[in-house]
Amino acid sequence: MKIIIEKLGHLGDGIAMGADGPIYASGCLPGEEVEGELVGDTLTGVRIITPSAKRVRAPCSHAKTCGGCHFQHAADDLVAEWKQGVVEGALTGQGLSTTFLPIITSAAQSRRRATFTGRKLKGGAQVGFHARGSDLLVSIPNCKLLHPDLLAMVPVLEDMVKLGASRTVEVQLAVTRSVSGADISVMGGKALDSELRMELARLTESAGFARLTWNNETVALRTFPMQRFGNALVAPPPGSFLQATQEGESALLRAVALAIGPGAKRIADLFAGSGTFALPLAERFEVLAVEGEAKMAAALEKAARNTAGLRRVTVEARDLFRRPLEPAEFKGIDAVVIDPPRAGAEAQFATLAVAQVPIIASVSCNPITFARDAKTLIKAGYTLDWVQVVDQFRWSTHVELVGRFSISTK
Repeated sequence: MKIIIEKLGHLGDGIAMGADGPIYASGCLPGEEVEGELVGDTLTGVRIITPSAKRVRAPCSHAKTCGGCHFQHAADDLVAEWKQGVVEGALTGQGLSTTFLPIITSAAQSRRRATFTGRKLKGGAQVGFHARGSDLLVSIPNCKLLHPDLLAMVPVLEDMVKLGASRTVEVQLAVTRSVSGADISVMGGKALDSELRMELARLTESAGFARLTWNNETVALRTFPMQRFGNALVAPPPGSFLQATQEGESALLRAVALAIGPGAKRIADLFAGSGTFALPLAERFEVLAVEGEAKMAAALEKAARNTAGLRRVTVEARDLFRRPLEPAEFKGIDAVVIDPPRAGAEAQFATLAVAQVPIIASVSCNPITFARDAKTLIKAGYTLDWVQVVDQFRWSTHVELVGRFSISTK
């Protein structure tokens, strides 16, 4: 069957319109004529007959086998246009529109955290990523997505798998770069005994890793794995959220600071994590930082105490899903930064709409829930002044953004 791809869907697949509805073709670009076998609504065994001018040679030798990247066959400007279009489409679905600032895309080989899969083999081990939609594990020695420091850790990760994995269960190895060495968290490994603890600690020391956590238990701590947020150094707890790239984090921070502007004195940072935004912003403003995970809130508070030159930082550990800040609690707050998980923060946006804080900088990794929560604010009289799309998950379908909302308080 031959079809012509009309557009990209929200999962990045090519879409053509058939007699019975949309036809999906993975790895295809708008304008391409392709052929394959139609199975249900999906074209399989796809062959490109007429390629798009936006089709490029994949920069990574693993692009056809590894499931880590989706868009290595597409020109950067096409991907950027598509990602902004995803946000525009989500807003349109809620009857909203706004101005877009130029998209910012992280460079290749800049991912500072990744979760590898490890498998113990007869006489060895393999560490890599799964092929898309498959149990096949693919080694990725030439990966163009990850920071070279992460790739350099793979041989040691393989040694860990040999030591602590069984041949029947895959292990997940979450690896994060830090100022003081790698932070490794392994899930699915064997139960710890004294011999395994000793071997893992020895491996951590010889590799120069900062910390190793095994099945949620810290088994080796050579030094605290520090992250720098502005002038502050923070030791996040194991498994804590961290923006995928340093460039992406900086772009989000610049957009948040632009949204707040120079006039604020006291701000609130909701879903503050370990201080990604709160600590750099505390160099200019008093900050109320609220975070649901008590260990992350404690790490933020400790860093604030130990960093000279910050304005007052007040930290509260609080589940904002179950107990959002109420309108009265925003008294004296000039601007709010809110960075919820993918589900958004419906209850918290409802109280924000009532509180009428002059400026809200909304950070989101989900355009659909961002648009939903934006509509709540718009109905309450806010204006969505602009959106900044940040693509720190290069070659993926993932989209991040910052939106600035303002309301007149006169």
